[in-house]
Amino acid sequence: MKFAVIVFPGSNCDVDMYHAIKDGLGEEVEYVWHDADNLDEYDGILLPGGFSYGDYLRCGAISRFSNVMNAVKKAAEAGKPVLGVCNGFQILVEAGLLPGALMRNKNIKFMCRTVELRVENNGTMFTSQYEQGEIIQIPIAHGEGNYYCDEETLQKLIENNQIAFRYVSNPNGSLEDIAGITNERGNVLGMMPHPERAADELLGGADGLKLFQSILKHWRETHVVTA
Repeated sequence: MKFAVIVFPGSNCDVDMYHAIKDGLGEEVEYVWHDADNLDEYDGILLPGGFSYGDYLRCGAISRFSNVMNAVKKAAEAGKPVLGVCNGFQILVEAGLLPGALMRNKNIKFMCRTVELRVENNGTMFTSQYEQGEIIQIPIAHGEGNYYCDEETLQKLIENNQIAFRYVSNPNGSLEDIAGITNERGNVLGMMPHPERAADELLGGADGLKLFQSILKHWRETHVVTA
């Protein structure tokens, strides 16, 4: 399986994401600059955290107009797994690939620590290697991670099982303790916590590695090569 790590001006977790795939998962991965217009050669698309374009307008608001986002949308429409972490989540929301909005943390402070997440739906291509309801330890590092959506959207998220992760102890004020959601089709996941920072025991824990292993498992099951 071949992954693309999309790099925007201001990305700072692209290297973490790259090594989670190369060293943790043992799969092929390449950096792809934001002006690329074709992602057809890649099987999975990863949007890392950081401060794309300095968050000068609004987190992810400028990146949504980057050339590569047309290719990201095309990949999502083709059913390829698309993962956006932290700023990547914000970009996916701004681009309309996921519903809702990310606001300033409730305490108006940047937070960087490890938190507990509960796996709300282990039936997705991103979570199949977790147990339903499993509690995992994943780092956060954000100032605008407070997820919000209107009541109608929230009900759709709940009814369609699109809430992938919830905070056990909500650190930022996110509605319904939401830490990560998928699109209706289930092939686009946005989450504020950083699984790539928890992909090796040397980093303090490897609970995030199962997310990447889930993606790989799904890809292998849907790309069976017959003689």
